[in-house]
Amino acid sequence: MRWRGNGCLLFAAFIWGTTFVAQSVGMERLGPFTYGAARFFLGVLALFSLWLLSGGPGRWEESKRSFAVGAAAGCIMFIASAFQQYGMVYTTAGKASFLTCLYLILVPLTGVFLRQHIRVEHWTGAVLAVTGLYFLCVKEGLSLGLGDLLEICGALFWTAHILFIDRFAAKIEAIAMSLAQVVVVFLLNLAMASIFETAQAADITAAWVSIFYSGVFSTGVAFTLQIIGQREADPAPAAVIMSLESLFGALAGWLVLGEMLSGREIFGCVLMGTGMLVSQAGGYAMAAWRKR
Repeated sequence: MRWRGNGCLLFAAFIWGTTFVAQSVGMERLGPFTYGAARFFLGVLALFSLWLLSGGPGRWEESKRSFAVGAAAGCIMFIASAFQQYGMVYTTAGKASFLTCLYLILVPLTGVFLRQHIRVEHWTGAVLAVTGLYFLCVKEGLSLGLGDLLEICGALFWTAHILFIDRFAAKIEAIAMSLAQVVVVFLLNLAMASIFETAQAADITAAWVSIFYSGVFSTGVAFTLQIIGQREADPAPAAVIMSLESLFGALAGWLVLGEMLSGREIFGCVLMGTGMLVSQAGGYAMAAWRKR
């Protein structure tokens, strides 16, 4: 069953990574909260339709707990994404990506304090992946400014989100939880956009392809896959797999936008891929040994 959970997380990371390309195009004329509100609105529509088709209304009593857990997860996600988005106003995209993915180290470190067993291969994979992220994303040095501190705050909340999902994923309905999570993030983005931003209908219409992709696939599909995947994966190796969104983002930028990868960036990609393989090796080796 482990391979299925890892596959869900890997596919989610692929969608999130390719969404970077969509966002880079779609946010040229839209503010972050307006873009987020439009994106998560489509995510709500997609997940609500899926919830209806899966017979969700007939399991209303069972869904109540999932909705409550999802609403709490949505609050954490909104705070994390807000720190991430506004941090990018004051720092580079490369440094933002690197600092956001510090959850690679923060997740196993927090797990130690929560008395979870973190295996050596998990630590090794996380260190390899975060080193690869540095080579892939950071090109101008790692001095810390206001934007970098905001990104680190975001990484703390992304860590909390991963651990929160791990705590409840096996006990709730994935679609119901994901729906509630996305509804909360949509409403909070809408409220912030109405206060701080002014959007024109023409600007939203011009970005509809980007909004559709990020709303339906990144929001509706990928976050549901995260919940399903974390049912069967430990949080530390799950964090390594999900961090591959940076790798997929770099590759998508190369293939779609024509952004060239330097030798340093290719080396970073190799290190990240190696980190993922190492973090999974121990679990598969143990499973193979038990079958003997």
